[in-house]
Amino acid sequence: MSFPLLTATAALPAIGAIATAAVPAARRTAAKWTALVFSLATLVLAGVALARFEPGGDRYQLTESHAWIKDFGVRYELGVDGIGVALIALTALLIPFIVLAGWHDADPLVTKSSRWRPTQGFFALILMVEAMVILSFEATDVFLFYVLFEAMLIPMYFLIGGFGDRAHTGSDENAAAQRSYAAVKFLLYNLVGGLIMLAAVIGLYVVAGTFSLSEIAEARANGSFSMATSTERWLFLGFFFAFAVKAPLWPLHTWLPNAMGEATAPVAVLITAVVDKVGTFAMLRFCLQLFPEASKWATPVIVVLALVSIVYGALLAVGQRDIKRLIAYASISHFGFIVLGIFAMTSQGQSGATLYMVNHGISTAALMLVAGFLITRRGSRLIADYGGVQKVAPVLAGTFLIGGLATLSLPGLAPFVSEFLVLVGTFSVYPAAGVIATTGIVLAALYVLVLYQRTMTGPVKAEVKGMADLKVREMAVVLPLIALLLFLGVYPKPLTEIVNPAVQHTMSDVQKKDPQPEVEAAK
Repeated sequence: MSFPLLTATAALPAIGAIATAAVPAARRTAAKWTALVFSLATLVLAGVALARFEPGGDRYQLTESHAWIKDFGVRYELGVDGIGVALIALTALLIPFIVLAGWHDADPLVTKSSRWRPTQGFFALILMVEAMVILSFEATDVFLFYVLFEAMLIPMYFLIGGFGDRAHTGSDENAAAQRSYAAVKFLLYNLVGGLIMLAAVIGLYVVAGTFSLSEIAEARANGSFSMATSTERWLFLGFFFAFAVKAPLWPLHTWLPNAMGEATAPVAVLITAVVDKVGTFAMLRFCLQLFPEASKWATPVIVVLALVSIVYGALLAVGQRDIKRLIAYASISHFGFIVLGIFAMTSQGQSGATLYMVNHGISTAALMLVAGFLITRRGSRLIADYGGVQKVAPVLAGTFLIGGLATLSLPGLAPFVSEFLVLVGTFSVYPAAGVIATTGIVLAALYVLVLYQRTMTGPVKAEVKGMADLKVREMAVVLPLIALLLFLGVYPKPLTEIVNPAVQHTMSDVQKKDPQPEVEAAK
């Protein structure tokens, strides 16, 4: 029997979560190192999976299949395509940086009289989220995916509500209330989406008689399975609604600014760079593969929603006074680009959308984590409380600038490639939508550069004087991310070679081909 690499990649952080939680209360540093070691070991296994994946080979590779709930036809069925393996690599890459960045985030909660072990709990929850996200990228059984899709909400709820950001301008009671509100809103929005998806999952089983993607694809290929048009559309809407909440897509986005604003910076990265990618990934894996005709039927409306997300998110980012909420609204705009690329249903658009998921994860992690280091030093999230930081902390300011330039998709940095592909793929089928989407680029330049100008340039404010520059641990977090942004910005080929074959499979699912360029005949 071959080694179950996919199971091991997801199980290792889960084991790490248990080991971290079991560390004695007084051994806080040991708990941190335990979490970091397990996250690095998971990165190694994810690297092995990436190395063993063969681009252009079978659609789903490294597969595993075992009976789980026989009476209901549920199987523990795993497999990865190029999109899934790329997102697993992204998740495994970011978690060690999240752990390092949050090294001291739970320390203020430690008290001598309490038996509660906040440090152990904080890092254990992060590892548990990693395990569930990785397994969700691997699941090819719809019911298994649904269980993971919902289960990851529990640790995220506690990370937002129990370990929220302490940099708050109001009273401690008001800060606690805001954290609780953000956590509950996050949970309720995603639970409602999940409940609607559960109804659609049950409906799919009634129609198909199985939860297995491979069995449904095989039955459809040999003509033994088909769905009535109305049934397919209703089931598609049930799945898409849940994924649009998770993504998040306008108008189901309002939980994200609250959650990211009230969470610590590392947890905010965990939300938008890792957990939210499950929503856009699922649109490609489940919506387009299971419901191809319904996906094409819904495309015009979804393209409009994506355009609204792009422009609306960017406009609200321009007007923000809170650094973390600005980055949250920028992420809403970026997720609009991802959804636009998916439903443009061109190979360039979907390749760009998949690259955007990876590149957005890296760029947002770089920007948000540096912002977190800045906020920790000053104790405030308000832009107006900063000024002249580049004169007292030049390395911090420089890395903040590079993270911001990546967020606005500057050529030479990784997000530019993905945004360019999304726009090219959209222009070829929806020229008007492509024109509207480009306004998001202009607005991104505005909110990023204004943010940098107001916080980093100008006279040094009294509260900023004496601010320490980045320390060794903090540079170990940020510099590798910046190096990766530069590398993938000038040489995206390693990613595109993995992703493109999976995109071609998805294009085949929906029976779409790229439009041929129109060339005038010579006179």
